[in-house]
Amino acid sequence: MTDKHKQTPAFPAQAAELKVPGPDGMLECLVDYPPPAEQQPALAIICHPHPEHGGTMRNKVVTIIERALRELGLVTLRFNYRGVGDSEGSYAEGEGELQDLLALAAWARAGHPDKELWLAGFSFGAWITSRAAGILEPRQLISIAPPVGRMPFTELQVPGCHWLIIQGEDDDVVNAADVRSWVAQLDPQPQLLVMPEAGHFFHRRLMDLRGLLKNTLRDKLPAPE
Repeated sequence: MTDKHKQTPAFPAQAAELKVPGPDGMLECLVDYPPPAEQQPALAIICHPHPEHGGTMRNKVVTIIERALRELGLVTLRFNYRGVGDSEGSYAEGEGELQDLLALAAWARAGHPDKELWLAGFSFGAWITSRAAGILEPRQLISIAPPVGRMPFTELQVPGCHWLIIQGEDDDVVNAADVRSWVAQLDPQPQLLVMPEAGHFFHRRLMDLRGLLKNTLRDKLPAPE
């Protein structure tokens, strides 16, 4: 029996590092929980940057996104795409990585059918989650430094959920002006926040990014029952 045919584990009821079967083998995952009293009926999946440029689920920006969302009360799921870290398989030009996300979203939703789904991604991860949003129909989409100009964002279907985009003004990988121009053409328009003096990896601005995420998304949390 190959790894890709191993039994799928249940979604953990507490923080855990585990492997889940994906379309091309086992996928390395990290699940984290807020304190029970602070937990919201929502779960966020966070996608990391490009596998061929050192992106992993432990990337500093991915980690700060996870922390911000968990501090807002969301259960969080990070994972390594196929071929990254201990995940099996190999890079598949964005198509396989999208399928990895879709598989893990189905697993997470089965484990928490009562929770809203949020999607968040940094750089290449913003491309993957933006494409998945049209399929998964999350409640909230969060795109950090979307690689406009490097990926065909103009071909994207605008998702029907609330969409927050955060872009560094001094990004040396993604041109902030290109992101502004792209957003201006979308209907409905996402909420675009441009962070001054912030580069692509938000060096020395990670705590500011955390605060911006929390302050902006707090009123997007599920309404109290």
